[in-house]
Amino acid sequence: MAKIRITQVKSRIGSNQSQKRTLAALGLKRISSSVEAESTPQVLGMVEKVRHLLKVEKIK
Repeated sequence: MAKIRITQVKSRIGSNQSQKRTLAALGLKRISSSVEAESTPQVLGMVEKVRHLLKVEKIK
């Protein structure tokens, strides 16, 4: 599986509770925090739900 780097670029303030929980499930705690994750359908679904708050990069 490919890996992706997920970086939070916008604040979670003003987001609904479901989006805040999704960010927490991804392991993102504050702006500019990053995590590396496997590119699984579950992770990609969570990323799609909060894509307006994130920057996603593929890792080789």
